[in-house]
Amino acid sequence: MTQASTSSRAFVSLIGAGPGDPGLLTLRGQHALQNADVVLFDYLANPELLRWCPDARTIYVGKKGFSEYITQEQINALIVNTAQQNGGQRVARLKGGDVFVFGRGGEEAEACAHAGVGFEIVPGVTSAIAAPAYAGIPVTHRDVARSFAVLTGNTREGGAHYERLSGVDTLLLLMGVRNLDTIAAELIASGRDPQTPAATVQWGSTHQQRVAVGTLKTIAQAVKDAGLEAPAVTVVGEVVKLRDKLRWFDNAPTFGGPLSGKTVAVTRTRDGSSALSDVLRARGASVLEVPLIRFGAASDGGGAALRALRDFRGWLLLTSNQAVTALFSLLDGAELDSRALAHVRIAAVGPSTARSLAERGLRADFVPSTPGARHLGAELPASVGEATLHLTSQLAEDELQRALELRGIGYTRAELYRTEAAAPDENRLERLKNAAVLTLASGSAARHLAKLADADFDPLNMPVAAMGPQTADAAREAGFTHVTVAETASLEALADAAERAVRGEAE
Repeated sequence: MTQASTSSRAFVSLIGAGPGDPGLLTLRGQHALQNADVVLFDYLANPELLRWCPDARTIYVGKKGFSEYITQEQINALIVNTAQQNGGQRVARLKGGDVFVFGRGGEEAEACAHAGVGFEIVPGVTSAIAAPAYAGIPVTHRDVARSFAVLTGNTREGGAHYERLSGVDTLLLLMGVRNLDTIAAELIASGRDPQTPAATVQWGSTHQQRVAVGTLKTIAQAVKDAGLEAPAVTVVGEVVKLRDKLRWFDNAPTFGGPLSGKTVAVTRTRDGSSALSDVLRARGASVLEVPLIRFGAASDGGGAALRALRDFRGWLLLTSNQAVTALFSLLDGAELDSRALAHVRIAAVGPSTARSLAERGLRADFVPSTPGARHLGAELPASVGEATLHLTSQLAEDELQRALELRGIGYTRAELYRTEAAAPDENRLERLKNAAVLTLASGSAARHLAKLADADFDPLNMPVAAMGPQTADAAREAGFTHVTVAETASLEALADAAERAVRGEAE
């Protein structure tokens, strides 16, 4: 459904974020996030989904249980006001589960309609069906259940008239953990058999998923004994018996592994790749992407780098993927292309940077046997008196320069881009404090992370996994005390290091 906007580009996408697994976001939801100027997200929307909107402003409007962090009326007003700011903005409202299944999405849509702000509804996968499915419980089955009903367990909204549901085979209770004993008693009083199978699934579809099984009479106590809390879905019906045969997610190889259910913080640039995140998720980790640095244009717009390159003959040194990206952006802005590099030989600091060149049709003339500036400086096949040009950021370390000058090789540096700090937002910082391990792919990330330390947060004593010895050394120099080093410069090796770090195998 879309309500046409009559006054500006103000537009709101009410998006169902799904039950927790970030892979269950719809393609339409992803598209809406990618085009958003501002994103409002709540407690049940997996923060990993924010990777689809790296340039949008994000606002946390979390409501957990009966907390009054922000009222629904305030959220409604914030959605409308945000959409109407700056001549009209595209706002994505990211809501856990489905927008219209006990998500108060109808109220938010009404607020938009009343204000004349255009909106759309992007349905999501509801936890009412997804959580049981991930626990191996189908809500219908031809042999035992041909109907189901979804109920709210929030007794603040009045009685549910359970006697009217006597003919429904499967009952699905959302937001009912706190009142489960009362709900179960009322269902029994209305005619449900106390021996009806029942199950409660907490954090369904994530690697934090936990399941308690019992009967209608015993499920409330089983949930208490297991320590399950919200968010959770309770299933009442004969379909629960099928879990013994159909449980698949909590029997998967990654479930229960070293990273299963653990939060791994991936420190990166705001526009960095999420490839490491995908590797970690495949191992059962809950990934928190933390942008600690961002890249900006060189202080002079790249003029010095362009002039240095135009008259240069010798080795061009590229020591990061961002250097490759910035170089081609610089050439494009000057109406040049890769032919402008025909008179230089190109050295890449490691295979990842070499791949970035290859994606642009260039093959690196040299890559050191071990990634890192020190190895590039030691192994570069240049003779005494030859010249090198290092296009890099204003924060580049002098290790490469020292190694080359020690060999009598000329070294010139030009600022190609700037590296700047990007402080995490409050919600991401709170999650960062509870991470089991931090991953570091560069020395600058280590230094920026160390600067976040304060009275409430001490990352220096948290386990970290570093991409290579150079990053590990930078981490130790920044004050990190529990550092595990990836054995090779690959994402799989960094994920291996994260597993070792979780097990306490610092090096």
